[in-house]
Amino acid sequence: MSLGKQSQPHSQSSSPMLFSLQGSLLTLAIFTLLSFTYFSLNSVHFSSSPTIHISADTNEQFSDIYHSPEVFRLNFAEMEAKFKVYIYPDGDPKTYYQTPRKLTGKYASEGYFFQNIRESRFRTDDPDQAHLFFIPISCHKMRGKNTTYDEMTVIVRDYVESLIFKYPYWNRTLGADHFFVTCHDVGVRATEGFPLLVKNSIRVVCSPSYDVGFIPHKDVALPQVLQPFALPAGGNDVENRTTLGFWAGHRNSKIRVILARVWENDTELYILNNRINRAEGNLLYQKKFYNTKFCICPGGSQVNSARITDSIHYGCIPVILSNYYDLPFNDILDWRKFAVILTEKDVYNLKQSLKDIPYSEFLTLHKNLVKVQQHFQWNSPPVKYDAFHMVMYDLWLRHHVIKY
Repeated sequence: MSLGKQSQPHSQSSSPMLFSLQGSLLTLAIFTLLSFTYFSLNSVHFSSSPTIHISADTNEQFSDIYHSPEVFRLNFAEMEAKFKVYIYPDGDPKTYYQTPRKLTGKYASEGYFFQNIRESRFRTDDPDQAHLFFIPISCHKMRGKNTTYDEMTVIVRDYVESLIFKYPYWNRTLGADHFFVTCHDVGVRATEGFPLLVKNSIRVVCSPSYDVGFIPHKDVALPQVLQPFALPAGGNDVENRTTLGFWAGHRNSKIRVILARVWENDTELYILNNRINRAEGNLLYQKKFYNTKFCICPGGSQVNSARITDSIHYGCIPVILSNYYDLPFNDILDWRKFAVILTEKDVYNLKQSLKDIPYSEFLTLHKNLVKVQQHFQWNSPPVKYDAFHMVMYDLWLRHHVIKY
């Protein structure tokens, strides 16, 4: 009895101590959790924020030309930090592989990409780090050696098959994480002899047409750029642009024939049934872009045309006259903010369509056009946001859908 009575006060005195200890531990746990949450949020903030530095001026510069400006900024920063491409080393650089013949003319985009990828931060010599694999075969180089289409097809097929047998990477995805680059229908025709390459791999091509099996969610439209440009970039010069519309070129497609026939003698649209004769003056064709508001860009033998990038460079709003053209960087840039998009049937009412555009809208289109010029310019070494980086960004977006 006495022991029981003596133990009771001990039990009552220990309970407050126990509750006090439990309360302290609970308080410490809550404090620790809050501290961890705070530092975790700050860690996320500080780890993500430095990936891209956008000033107020940059925000204004990009706000009108992208579908999703903020998504583009963040994804572009992630691409710069993480994206890696492995270039297959096989192939004789003196024959068909590695580098196209030159960086000028219609094939400039292909040549610059081959050179830029080797100069860039995206290249890795460790295939285990690679997100994508570049097949460095230049059909342009083959063409320079007077190789027939049948011979090209055999060369492409044999080369890709040799990569499949020698390396394990193609078989992991059946080529879905592989890509090749070509800026002429020569390259498209040469690769058609190997169906797995066309259907499975990412094709970066200048002729994004359903006629050649272009698949928008898989393939990439490469801008056809004629570099070096003959004259400096235009822009912020609307007071000098007194001609309503301009086109001069060969009638090598149905839409061009109609364009020339309907508008060749018009007094407000300057439409020529051929390129301007050089005998009439030096660089008259290029100079015409400087004093024109809208430059007509109908498809030729293919849907693509270097006239589009010429128009952008010289500050003349491009008028896309095509029933189908998956425009370069179409999933990134909002083309309707800096170009006029028409179908081929609109050719008959072309002049009125252009005259119906309010002057304020024309000024906005022109202002935005100047903003996108950097995206259609190749540089060596490559420069942030130039054509090379935009192509790489398109590839970066597509690599996310590849499943291993």
